[in-house]
Amino acid sequence: MNMYTTSSQNAQTMDRETVANAARVENCDQLQPVDDFVDYVSTYARQNPGTAALWCFGIGFIVGWKLKPW
Repeated sequence: MNMYTTSSQNAQTMDRETVANAARVENCDQLQPVDDFVDYVSTYARQNPGTAALWCFGIGFIVGWKLKPW
């Protein structure tokens, strides 16, 4: 590999990174809190399945208790 090939490859890599960063900046202009929250909860549940299951059971128990018809 000569010097020109390496600099050409670096330029192509930098161009791809610039395009990717521009796409991220465009996406950052629009806030998406619901999507971010869902991603966070999904990631947490994958990393801590037991804790996530207990949280779901607890929330379901309280909601069921408050919604009972009698």
